[in-house]
Amino acid sequence: MYQLIRAFLFQFSAEKAHYMAMNSLKVICSTALGRQLVKSIYNAPSQPVEVCGLSFKNNLGLAAGFDKNAKYIRELECLGFGHVEIGTVTPLAQDGNQKPRLFRLKKDLALINRMGFNNEGVAAVKKSLIKWRINNPTSNIIIGGNIGKNKATENENAWKDYAICFQELYPYVDYFTVNVSSPNTPGLRALQDVDALQIILEHLTTLRKSFQKYKPMFLKIAPDLTDEQALQTAELVKALEVDGMIIANTTIQRSGLKTEASVLEKIGAGGLSGKPVQERAQSLMKFISDKMGKEFCIIGNGGIFSKQDAQERLDAGAKLIQIWTGFIFEGPSIIKKIIRK
Repeated sequence: MYQLIRAFLFQFSAEKAHYMAMNSLKVICSTALGRQLVKSIYNAPSQPVEVCGLSFKNNLGLAAGFDKNAKYIRELECLGFGHVEIGTVTPLAQDGNQKPRLFRLKKDLALINRMGFNNEGVAAVKKSLIKWRINNPTSNIIIGGNIGKNKATENENAWKDYAICFQELYPYVDYFTVNVSSPNTPGLRALQDVDALQIILEHLTTLRKSFQKYKPMFLKIAPDLTDEQALQTAELVKALEVDGMIIANTTIQRSGLKTEASVLEKIGAGGLSGKPVQERAQSLMKFISDKMGKEFCIIGNGGIFSKQDAQERLDAGAKLIQIWTGFIFEGPSIIKKIIRK
Protein backbone atom coordinates (compact mmCIF):
# COMPACT_ATOMS: atom_id res chain seq x y z
CA MET A 1 0.00 0.00 0.00
CA TYR A 2 2.72 2.48 0.96
CA GLN A 3 4.46 1.89 -2.39
CA LEU A 4 1.37 3.33 -4.11
CA ILE A 5 1.13 6.23 -1.65
CA ARG A 6 4.84 6.94 -2.04
CA ALA A 7 4.57 6.89 -5.83
CA PHE A 8 1.83 9.51 -5.57
CA LEU A 9 3.66 11.67 -3.03
CA PHE A 10 6.90 11.52 -4.98
CA GLN A 11 5.15 13.33 -7.82
CA PHE A 12 5.36 16.45 -5.67
CA SER A 13 8.33 18.32 -4.27
CA ALA A 14 9.75 16.64 -1.17
CA GLU A 15 8.76 19.44 1.18
CA LYS A 16 5.22 19.73 -0.19
CA ALA A 17 4.78 15.94 -0.01
CA HIS A 18 5.86 15.98 3.63
CA TYR A 19 3.13 18.40 4.63
CA MET A 20 0.53 16.71 2.44
CA ALA A 21 1.21 13.37 4.11
CA MET A 22 1.32 14.66 7.67
CA ASN A 23 -1.72 16.90 7.34
CA SER A 24 -3.68 13.98 5.85
CA LEU A 25 -2.61 11.81 8.78
CA LYS A 26 -3.65 14.61 11.11
CA VAL A 27 -7.17 14.56 9.66
CA ILE A 28 -7.40 10.78 10.09
CA CYS A 29 -6.18 11.01 13.68
CA SER A 30 -8.58 13.82 14.57
CA THR A 31 -11.18 11.23 15.63
CA ALA A 32 -10.92 8.40 18.14
CA LEU A 33 -11.92 5.92 15.44
CA GLY A 34 -9.24 7.20 13.09
CA ARG A 35 -6.56 6.99 15.79
CA GLN A 36 -7.62 3.46 16.65
CA LEU A 37 -7.46 2.46 13.00
CA VAL A 38 -3.93 3.85 12.59
CA LYS A 39 -2.77 2.15 15.77
CA SER A 40 -4.29 -1.18 14.73
CA ILE A 41 -2.32 -1.09 11.48
CA TYR A 42 1.03 0.33 12.57
CA ASN A 43 1.48 0.31 16.33
CA ALA A 44 3.68 -2.51 17.66
CA PRO A 45 3.38 -4.06 21.13
CA SER A 46 5.16 -2.11 23.84
CA GLN A 47 8.77 -3.08 24.55
CA PRO A 48 9.76 -0.75 27.42
CA VAL A 49 13.34 0.41 27.88
CA GLU A 50 14.80 2.80 30.43
CA VAL A 51 17.51 5.22 29.32
CA CYS A 52 18.95 8.05 31.40
CA GLY A 53 16.09 7.76 33.87
CA LEU A 54 13.39 8.01 31.19
CA SER A 55 10.96 5.20 30.42
CA PHE A 56 10.48 4.69 26.68
CA LYS A 57 7.72 2.41 25.38
CA ASN A 58 10.24 1.17 22.81
CA ASN A 59 13.74 2.05 21.65
CA LEU A 60 12.80 3.64 18.32
CA GLY A 61 12.37 7.36 17.85
CA LEU A 62 11.92 9.93 15.10
CA ALA A 63 14.89 12.24 14.65
CA ALA A 64 14.62 16.02 14.71
CA GLY A 65 13.69 17.90 11.55
CA PHE A 66 10.47 16.02 10.83
CA ASP A 67 8.19 17.74 13.35
CA LYS A 68 9.92 21.08 13.69
CA ASN A 69 7.12 22.86 15.54
CA ALA A 70 5.57 20.08 17.67
CA LYS A 71 2.48 19.91 15.46
CA TYR A 72 2.28 16.15 14.82
CA ILE A 73 3.07 14.46 18.13
CA ARG A 74 -0.33 12.76 18.42
CA GLU A 75 -0.07 11.38 14.91
CA LEU A 76 3.49 10.13 15.37
CA GLU A 77 2.56 8.48 18.64
CA CYS A 78 -0.29 6.66 16.87
CA LEU A 79 2.25 5.28 14.40
CA GLY A 80 4.17 3.71 17.28
CA PHE A 81 7.28 5.79 17.90
CA GLY A 82 8.70 5.56 21.41
CA HIS A 83 10.03 9.10 21.24
CA VAL A 84 9.83 12.10 18.94
CA GLU A 85 12.47 14.79 18.79
CA ILE A 86 10.97 18.13 17.84
CA GLY A 87 12.86 21.03 16.29
CA THR A 88 15.43 22.23 15.64
CA VAL A 89 13.98 25.13 17.66
CA THR A 90 15.59 28.58 17.72
CA PRO A 91 14.78 31.58 19.95
CA LEU A 92 13.24 33.60 17.11
CA ALA A 93 11.10 32.34 14.27
CA GLN A 94 12.94 32.05 10.98
CA ASP A 95 11.95 31.05 7.46
CA GLY A 96 15.03 29.00 6.75
CA ASN A 97 16.74 28.85 3.40
CA GLN A 98 15.17 29.56 0.04
CA LYS A 99 13.04 26.83 -1.55
CA PRO A 100 13.52 24.28 -2.99
CA ARG A 101 15.63 23.01 -0.11
CA LEU A 102 14.73 19.32 0.25
CA PHE A 103 15.64 16.83 -2.47
CA ARG A 104 15.23 13.08 -2.97
CA LEU A 105 18.03 10.91 -4.32
CA LYS A 106 15.92 7.88 -5.22
CA LYS A 107 18.81 5.83 -6.58
CA ASP A 108 20.66 6.23 -3.29
CA LEU A 109 17.71 6.00 -0.89
CA ALA A 110 18.83 9.38 0.38
CA LEU A 111 17.79 12.97 0.90
CA ILE A 112 19.66 16.25 0.67
CA ASN A 113 18.31 19.08 2.77
CA ARG A 114 19.36 22.64 3.38
CA MET A 115 16.32 23.66 5.39
CA GLY A 116 18.22 26.11 7.58
CA PHE A 117 16.43 25.66 10.92
CA ASN A 118 13.06 26.87 9.64
CA ASN A 119 10.74 26.96 12.63
CA GLU A 120 8.15 29.12 14.34
CA GLY A 121 10.43 30.09 17.22
CA VAL A 122 10.59 28.92 20.79
CA ALA A 123 7.50 30.83 22.00
CA ALA A 124 5.23 29.21 19.40
CA VAL A 125 6.72 25.75 19.94
CA LYS A 126 6.30 26.15 23.69
CA LYS A 127 2.63 27.00 23.14
CA SER A 128 2.17 23.87 21.00
CA LEU A 129 3.78 21.72 23.68
CA ILE A 130 1.63 23.18 26.45
CA LYS A 131 -1.47 22.44 24.37
CA TRP A 132 -0.25 18.90 23.74
CA ARG A 133 0.43 18.26 27.43
CA ILE A 134 -3.02 19.56 28.43
CA ASN A 135 -4.86 17.53 25.80
CA ASN A 136 -2.86 14.32 26.26
CA PRO A 137 -2.21 13.92 29.99
CA THR A 138 -1.93 10.11 29.78
CA SER A 139 0.42 9.96 26.80
CA ASN A 140 3.65 8.05 27.44
CA ILE A 141 5.57 9.15 24.36
CA ILE A 142 8.91 10.79 25.19
CA ILE A 143 9.44 14.22 23.64
CA GLY A 144 12.91 15.54 22.96
CA GLY A 145 13.69 19.17 22.30
CA ASN A 146 16.36 19.76 19.66
CA ILE A 147 17.72 23.29 20.08
CA GLY A 148 19.91 25.55 17.96
CA LYS A 149 20.88 29.13 17.28
CA ASN A 150 19.34 31.69 14.97
CA LYS A 151 21.17 32.31 11.71
CA ALA A 152 21.79 35.96 12.61
CA THR A 153 23.36 35.16 15.98
CA GLU A 154 27.15 35.38 15.99
CA ASN A 155 28.95 32.29 17.21
CA GLU A 156 30.40 34.05 20.25
CA ASN A 157 26.84 34.66 21.42
CA ALA A 158 25.47 31.28 20.38
CA TRP A 159 25.37 30.02 23.96
CA LYS A 160 22.68 32.63 24.69
CA ASP A 161 20.37 31.21 22.00
CA TYR A 162 20.80 27.68 23.32
CA ALA A 163 20.16 28.89 26.87
CA ILE A 164 16.96 30.71 25.84
CA CYS A 165 15.53 27.61 24.16
CA PHE A 166 16.63 25.39 27.04
CA GLN A 167 15.02 27.65 29.62
CA GLU A 168 11.74 28.07 27.75
CA LEU A 169 11.22 24.44 26.81
CA TYR A 170 12.52 22.80 29.98
CA PRO A 171 9.13 22.18 31.64
CA TYR A 172 7.59 20.75 28.48
CA VAL A 173 10.10 18.30 26.97
CA ASP A 174 11.61 15.16 28.46
CA TYR A 175 15.16 15.60 27.19
CA PHE A 176 17.26 18.00 25.12
CA THR A 177 19.52 17.65 22.11
CA VAL A 178 22.11 20.34 21.46
CA ASN A 179 22.45 20.71 17.69
CA VAL A 180 25.77 22.16 16.59
CA SER A 181 26.19 19.82 13.65
CA SER A 182 23.73 20.89 10.96
CA PRO A 183 25.58 22.00 7.81
CA ASN A 184 22.79 24.36 6.78
CA THR A 185 23.34 27.28 9.15
CA PRO A 186 26.51 29.18 8.18
CA GLY A 187 29.26 28.72 10.75
CA LEU A 188 27.25 26.40 13.00
CA ARG A 189 29.61 23.46 12.69
CA ALA A 190 32.44 25.64 14.02
CA LEU A 191 30.66 25.26 17.35
CA GLN A 192 31.76 21.60 17.34
CA ASP A 193 35.23 22.87 18.20
CA VAL A 194 35.89 21.71 21.74
CA ASP A 195 36.53 25.20 23.15
CA ALA A 196 33.37 26.68 21.60
CA LEU A 197 31.34 23.65 22.59
CA GLN A 198 32.51 23.80 26.17
CA ILE A 199 31.08 27.29 26.60
CA ILE A 200 27.63 26.19 25.38
CA LEU A 201 27.51 22.97 27.37
CA GLU A 202 28.78 24.55 30.59
CA HIS A 203 26.05 27.18 30.43
CA LEU A 204 23.38 24.56 29.84
CA THR A 205 24.52 22.19 32.56
CA THR A 206 24.66 25.10 35.00
CA LEU A 207 21.19 26.23 33.93
CA ARG A 208 19.86 22.71 34.36
CA LYS A 209 20.79 22.81 38.05
CA SER A 210 18.31 25.64 38.56
CA PHE A 211 15.41 23.31 37.81
CA GLN A 212 14.01 20.94 40.38
CA LYS A 213 13.61 18.05 37.94
CA TYR A 214 16.65 16.64 36.16
CA LYS A 215 16.27 16.18 32.40
CA PRO A 216 18.83 14.43 30.19
CA MET A 217 20.81 16.31 27.57
CA PHE A 218 22.52 14.95 24.46
CA LEU A 219 24.93 16.40 21.94
CA LYS A 220 24.36 15.62 18.25
CA ILE A 221 27.53 15.40 16.17
CA ALA A 222 28.30 15.26 12.46
CA PRO A 223 29.62 12.11 10.78
CA ASP A 224 32.20 14.34 9.11
CA LEU A 225 34.23 14.64 12.32
CA THR A 226 37.30 12.46 12.41
CA ASP A 227 37.35 9.66 14.96
CA GLU A 228 39.82 11.66 17.03
CA GLN A 229 37.68 14.81 16.96
CA ALA A 230 34.60 12.84 17.92
CA LEU A 231 36.47 11.18 20.79
CA GLN A 232 37.62 14.55 22.11
CA THR A 233 34.01 15.70 22.00
CA ALA A 234 32.81 12.58 23.78
CA GLU A 235 35.37 13.10 26.53
CA LEU A 236 34.16 16.69 26.95
CA VAL A 237 30.56 15.48 27.10
CA LYS A 238 31.48 13.03 29.85
CA ALA A 239 33.58 15.56 31.77
CA LEU A 240 30.75 18.12 31.78
CA GLU A 241 28.19 15.48 32.84
CA VAL A 242 26.18 15.81 29.66
CA ASP A 243 24.22 12.58 29.35
CA GLY A 244 25.37 11.35 25.96
CA MET A 245 25.58 11.83 22.22
CA ILE A 246 23.49 11.31 19.11
CA ILE A 247 25.61 9.84 16.32
CA ALA A 248 25.18 11.12 13.68
CA ASN A 249 23.71 14.08 11.82
CA THR A 250 23.79 14.56 8.03
CA THR A 251 27.00 14.66 6.01
CA ILE A 252 28.38 17.11 3.47
CA GLN A 253 30.19 14.27 1.67
CA ARG A 254 29.01 13.13 -1.76
CA SER A 255 31.38 10.28 -2.58
CA GLY A 256 30.10 6.96 -3.88
CA LEU A 257 26.62 8.10 -4.83
CA LYS A 258 24.67 6.53 -7.69
CA THR A 259 22.94 9.81 -8.49
CA GLU A 260 24.52 11.55 -11.47
CA ALA A 261 27.07 14.27 -10.76
CA SER A 262 25.10 16.73 -12.90
CA VAL A 263 22.01 16.21 -10.69
CA LEU A 264 24.05 16.68 -7.53
CA GLU A 265 25.59 19.85 -8.93
CA LYS A 266 22.15 21.22 -9.73
CA ILE A 267 20.90 20.44 -6.21
CA GLY A 268 23.89 22.12 -4.61
CA ALA A 269 24.79 22.32 -0.94
CA GLY A 270 23.03 20.59 1.92
CA GLY A 271 23.19 17.74 4.38
CA LEU A 272 22.98 14.23 2.95
CA SER A 273 21.02 11.62 4.90
CA GLY A 274 19.90 8.05 4.34
CA LYS A 275 21.69 4.92 3.12
CA PRO A 276 24.95 6.67 2.12
CA VAL A 277 25.46 7.79 5.74
CA GLN A 278 24.84 4.33 7.19
CA GLU A 279 28.38 2.94 7.15
CA ARG A 280 30.06 6.04 8.57
CA ALA A 281 27.41 6.60 11.25
CA GLN A 282 27.71 2.97 12.32
CA SER A 283 31.52 2.94 12.42
CA LEU A 284 31.76 6.27 14.26
CA MET A 285 29.17 5.20 16.80
CA LYS A 286 30.95 1.89 17.42
CA PHE A 287 34.30 3.66 17.77
CA ILE A 288 32.96 6.05 20.40
CA SER A 289 31.14 3.27 22.25
CA ASP A 290 34.26 1.10 22.33
CA LYS A 291 36.42 3.97 23.56
CA MET A 292 33.98 5.40 26.10
CA GLY A 293 32.50 2.14 27.37
CA LYS A 294 29.03 0.66 27.29
CA GLU A 295 27.82 2.96 30.06
CA PHE A 296 28.29 5.98 27.81
CA CYS A 297 24.86 6.75 26.39
CA ILE A 298 24.61 6.91 22.59
CA ILE A 299 21.56 7.30 20.39
CA GLY A 300 22.24 5.75 17.00
CA ASN A 301 21.03 7.67 13.96
CA GLY A 302 21.77 7.77 10.24
CA GLY A 303 20.84 5.36 7.45
CA ILE A 304 18.64 2.99 9.43
CA PHE A 305 16.20 1.28 7.06
CA SER A 306 15.56 -2.14 8.60
CA LYS A 307 15.49 -4.18 11.77
CA GLN A 308 18.96 -5.47 10.93
CA ASP A 309 20.30 -1.91 10.58
CA ALA A 310 18.78 -1.02 13.94
CA GLN A 311 20.10 -4.15 15.61
CA GLU A 312 23.62 -3.41 14.40
CA ARG A 313 23.50 -0.04 16.18
CA LEU A 314 22.16 -1.63 19.35
CA ASP A 315 24.82 -4.36 19.21
CA ALA A 316 27.48 -1.68 18.79
CA GLY A 317 26.37 0.10 21.96
CA ALA A 318 23.41 2.34 21.13
CA LYS A 319 20.81 2.66 23.88
CA LEU A 320 18.19 4.09 21.51
CA ILE A 321 17.87 4.51 17.77
CA GLN A 322 16.30 7.15 15.55
CA ILE A 323 15.10 7.15 11.95
CA TRP A 324 14.20 9.88 9.47
CA THR A 325 15.04 9.17 5.84
CA GLY A 326 14.20 5.48 6.24
CA PHE A 327 10.74 6.57 7.39
CA ILE A 328 10.27 8.51 4.12
CA PHE A 329 11.35 5.69 1.83
CA GLU A 330 9.96 2.71 3.75
CA GLY A 331 6.82 4.27 5.21
CA PRO A 332 5.15 3.87 8.62
CA SER A 333 5.44 0.07 8.53
CA ILE A 334 9.17 0.47 9.20
CA ILE A 335 8.33 1.20 12.84
CA LYS A 336 6.65 -2.13 13.50
CA LYS A 337 9.29 -3.98 11.46
CA ILE A 338 12.07 -2.57 13.62
CA ILE A 339 10.35 -2.93 16.97
CA ARG A 340 8.91 -6.42 16.58
CA LYS A 341 10.84 -9.25 18.20
